[in-house]
Amino acid sequence: MTAFPALPYAVVGVTGRTGAAAAHALLRAGQPVRAVVRDPAQGRWWADRGAEIAVADLTDLASMTQALSRSRGAYVVCPQHYGRDDLFELADAMAATTARAALAARVPRLVALSSVGADRTGGTGWIRMNHMLEQRLKAAGVPTVFLRAAYFMENWAPMVAQAARSGTLPSFLAPPRRALPMVATADVGSAAAALLLQGTGHWTGTRAVALAGPRDYAPSDVAAVLAATLGRPIDVATVPEAQWAQALADARFSEAALAGFTEMTRGLNASHIDIHSDSAATEQAGATPLAQVIATLAQRPG
Repeated sequence: MTAFPALPYAVVGVTGRTGAAAAHALLRAGQPVRAVVRDPAQGRWWADRGAEIAVADLTDLASMTQALSRSRGAYVVCPQHYGRDDLFELADAMAATTARAALAARVPRLVALSSVGADRTGGTGWIRMNHMLEQRLKAAGVPTVFLRAAYFMENWAPMVAQAARSGTLPSFLAPPRRALPMVATADVGSAAAALLLQGTGHWTGTRAVALAGPRDYAPSDVAAVLAATLGRPIDVATVPEAQWAQALADARFSEAALAGFTEMTRGLNASHIDIHSDSAATEQAGATPLAQVIATLAQRPG
């Protein structure tokens, strides 16, 4: 009897943190992986580790359909292009292409990176792009888990670098002692892989999983763990909204992206964007503590 090789799990976004973590987790579990990249050069590292490589553009239906075809399932990420004025329109185009490709490829199971707050229809800024992806996949009828991640711990990277130089941690989140859910991107990827490996009984329709860390953290907690890592005091200072544009100048956001950041951050600070807002979502917790992520960020040059 001829033995046929097992079909792979397709992973979109392997050049990003969560996609890389998902691919690593699947490979560690002994599962075949197809790394979906836009540039063939980006796939060499993964090919050296045994992954199959597929080249696709998230706005091109033919290449995306081919990348997702003959797979056991897929993890999909629609990257956000903050330098473009049409970032929301582009996000919707990528979401539409992803949904159409998954349907055409008959993907049996899909995990889509989303965000806490994606159940909201407004007042969420950047998270509206995740809402678009969810709506497109729901309409397509592909069996999907929306993995709604909490605030990424790694989002603190530029503020940690600034605090290491100045002794003061700037925070857009306020007030500084109010805790909110945060999660490590490694835990997001691990959760995505675990969801893909669930039995067939879990794969009917769509459902949402809200993923946070082992506990909630406040900006003051970030300052405290950074102080412990560096061995010197670190203060935390809330950046007033009137100074957000100036503080983000180096990020080179488009006007539309800056407006989206502003609306999203207002929503976070007002608890409009909340992990408990969708009672139908299943809540899970990752294992990586904030201190581990901040210690890694503090070691980076900058």
